[in-house]
Amino acid sequence: MGQPMPYPVEPMLAVAGDLPADRDRYGLEVKWDGIRALVHLDGGMRVTGRHGVEYTRRYPEISGFGIKNAIIDGEVVALDPHGRPSFIRLQHRMHLTDPDPATLRLYPVTYMPFDLLYLDGMPLFDLAYRDRRALLDELDIGAPPYFPGESDLLTATSEQGLEGVVAKRLDSPYRPGTRSPWWIKVKNLTAREVVIGGWKPGKGRRSGGIGSLVMGVFTPAGLTYVGHVGTGFTDTVLDDLYGALRPLEIRDSPFSNQVPWRNRWVRPDLVGEVAYTMWTDEQRLRHPVWRRLRPDKLPAEVTL
Repeated sequence: MGQPMPYPVEPMLAVAGDLPADRDRYGLEVKWDGIRALVHLDGGMRVTGRHGVEYTRRYPEISGFGIKNAIIDGEVVALDPHGRPSFIRLQHRMHLTDPDPATLRLYPVTYMPFDLLYLDGMPLFDLAYRDRRALLDELDIGAPPYFPGESDLLTATSEQGLEGVVAKRLDSPYRPGTRSPWWIKVKNLTAREVVIGGWKPGKGRRSGGIGSLVMGVFTPAGLTYVGHVGTGFTDTVLDDLYGALRPLEIRDSPFSNQVPWRNRWVRPDLVGEVAYTMWTDEQRLRHPVWRRLRPDKLPAEVTL
């Protein structure tokens, strides 16, 4: 007699970091820029996201795979015309609980399975990752392959414009709802200069100071907003930035285009450096991380 299927299951999460030194103990997967989804197959089909959010009607493209009794972990992605995941395209779907046929045609999604948590009455959480993947591959449901840890997958994803890789310990069990160092997400990052045009006031621990910086670059239209950056700071760096920006404060926005949220504006005199994963279709920096001020750069040199 098998064990009852758990429902819903919280996905196991990865920590951010670099490729591990003992790479032979890991498998590498492509990091898909999408939405996490677990497929529960038990006669019917139920699809859930993090915190048990119901996705079954939201993504009707996910099929039952011809399997009667399983829990599959994976990612919902929307592919661009070049076959690369596009989070911008996915945003047209991710908030629709019951998309209409026209939206389904314009912004179709694909499901990328990458783990197997339960099969035919048997929980697989305590099995090693390599063994769960072997069982998943036997199901033949289109799971993208994983690669040896020593492979150059990170470079390959960078060349193809993909977000990065996830390194997973070959002997790691699956721990629902935990963010485990057994899984490491490694992103392809590019560095560039940006002009600081203001800051969004902080909340909580950052109350009274800087929550995030408003970034821009110069275009023929003037200083053009390209996003906010709120990570990569130490408390000391935030204090130093506040001290440098406070005397530059002005009343009106220095940007030529509209900037979301209420911000404090400054004269665009300071240049900083950020790392980011990619440009979005809306000309915004995706996943920016603060690196440092660049006093050696003039704002006028920072162009699109």
